Amino acid sequence: MEALGNLLFGFTISLTPYNLVVAATGVFLGIIIGVLPGLGGTSGVAILLPLTIVMPPTSGIILLASIYWGALFGGAITSILFNIPGEPWSVATCFDGYPMAKKGKAGEALASAFIPGFFASLVAILLFTFFAPALALIALKFGPPEYLAVLVLAFSTFVGLGGGSLPKTMASMFIGFLLGSVGLDIVTGQPRLTFGSIELLAGFSFITACIGLFGLGEILLSAEESLEFRGVQAKVKVNDMWSVVKSLVQHARTFVTGTLLGFWVGVMPGTGATPASFMSYGMAKQSSKHPEKFGTGVPEGVMATESAAHAAGIGALLPLVTLGIPGSPTAAVMLAGLFVWGFIPGPRLFAEQPDFVWGLISSMYIGNLMGLLMCLLLLPFFAAILRIPYAILGPLIVLFSAIGAYAVKNMMLDIWLLLIFGVVGYVFKKLGYPLAPLVIALVLGDMTEEALRQSLIMSDGSFAIFFTRPIAAGLIGVAAVIFCLPIVGPLLRRVVAGLRTAPASGR
Repeated sequence: MEALGNLLFGFTISLTPYNLVVAATGVFLGIIIGVLPGLGGTSGVAILLPLTIVMPPTSGIILLASIYWGALFGGAITSILFNIPGEPWSVATCFDGYPMAKKGKAGEALASAFIPGFFASLVAILLFTFFAPALALIALKFGPPEYLAVLVLAFSTFVGLGGGSLPKTMASMFIGFLLGSVGLDIVTGQPRLTFGSIELLAGFSFITACIGLFGLGEILLSAEESLEFRGVQAKVKVNDMWSVVKSLVQHARTFVTGTLLGFWVGVMPGTGATPASFMSYGMAKQSSKHPEKFGTGVPEGVMATESAAHAAGIGALLPLVTLGIPGSPTAAVMLAGLFVWGFIPGPRLFAEQPDFVWGLISSMYIGNLMGLLMCLLLLPFFAAILRIPYAILGPLIVLFSAIGAYAVKNMMLDIWLLLIFGVVGYVFKKLGYPLAPLVIALVLGDMTEEALRQSLIMSDGSFAIFFTRPIAAGLIGVAAVIFCLPIVGPLLRRVVAGLRTAPASGR
C-alpha cells in the first residue's frame, strides 16, 4: 500500500501540464530517433542531456526517459518496413517483421510490435513499482560468471534452435566474433587486427554493420530484382489491431516469457535490451509448435522480440535508481544526468528525493501510453512510405543509412565499412548464410569477452568458477543442452522411430 500511495504522489508531479508537454516532446523525438538508422536512444539521450540543465531535475529525467520510450517504439518501424534496424535491439524484429511487410501485412507487423511492447512495458513498470528494492538486491548476486552464462544461453538459442545448416550458422557466428575482436584488447590495451589503422582502434560499430548487412544488402538484392520490393504493400486496417490482440491472447506464453525474461535481463547491469530480444526470439522459436515458420513472417516472432526489448528497457533503470548501477548504455547516460543535477543514486534516493523517483516511475506509465498512441495514430503515414516508388525510395534509404553510419563516430571510414558490410550481406543472402548469428556475435562479442576474462581473473584462470556457482552452472547446463539439440535431436528421433518399428517387424 505504501508503494501505491507513493505512485499516486508521483502522478501529481508527472501529470502537471509542463511535465506532460515534456513527456510528449520526448516520446515524439524518441520515435524519430528510433526510426533514423544509427541514431539510437543512447545517442538521443546523450545529445539532449545538456538541455536538461536548465530544467527542473524531475522534468529533465522525464524528458530523457521519454526519449528512451519513444526510441523503443520507433526502432521497430524501419526494421519492419525496410529491414534496417533502427536500434540494436530491433535487429531480431527484422527476422519476421520484414517478411510480414513483404507479404502485405505491414500494418499487422507494426501492430505486433507496438501493442505487445506497450503491455510488456506496463507489466515491467508494475514490477518496477512494487518490487524494485527486492529485485535490485537479487541482481547484486550476478557477477561476471553469471553474465557470461546468460550470454552463452543467448548464443545457444540460435545455434541449437536456428535450423538450417549448422556449419553455416557456426561460420557466420565465427566471423562475427572475429570482427568483434578488432580494436584494443580490453585487458592489456594492445591493438588487435587493426593493421596499423588508428581508426580501427575503436573497433567496428555494430550499428554500421547492422545497417550495411540488413539494409544495403536488401537494397542490392532489390536492385537485382528490377528495383522492386516484392509483395510489399501496406493497407492498415482496424482488423490488423484486432488480429494482434487475438494473437496476443493465443500466444500468451510467448508474451509472458518474453516480458519476464526481458525485465530480468534488463535488471542485470550492463546487459540491456539487445541480448533480451535475441534470447526471447530463440525461446519463442523453441516453444513454438511450428518453429520452421520463424523467419518467414509470423507475428509471434515480432511479439517475442519487442515484448522483451520494452521490458528490458524498463528493467535497465531499476539498478540505476536503486543502486546507482546503469543497466544499459542509455541508463549510463542518465546516470551522468543524475550527477549533473547533484543527486546520488541509490536506496537513499527514495527517501531523500521522493518527488524525483516517483515522478520518474509515474511518467513511465504516461510515456509508454503516449508512445503507443502516437505510433498507432501515425501508423498510416509510416505504412504509406511503402508506396513511394523504389527508384526514389532506394537512394533515400542509402542516403539516410550513410548519414546514420557517419553519425556514429563522424568518420569517413564508417561509410566505406557500410558499403563493405552491404556487399557482405548481399553475398550471405545469395549463398544462404544466416546473418543473425554474425550480428549477435558482433553485438555481444565484447560483452562476452569481458565477462569471460573477468571470470578467469577472479578464478586465477580456472574454468571451474562457471560450474561451482549455482546460477552460472544452471544457465550453462541449459545452454549446453540447447547447443547439442542439432546432434542429439536427430539421434533421438531415429531411436524413437526404431522402437516404434521394432514391434511391427516382430509381428
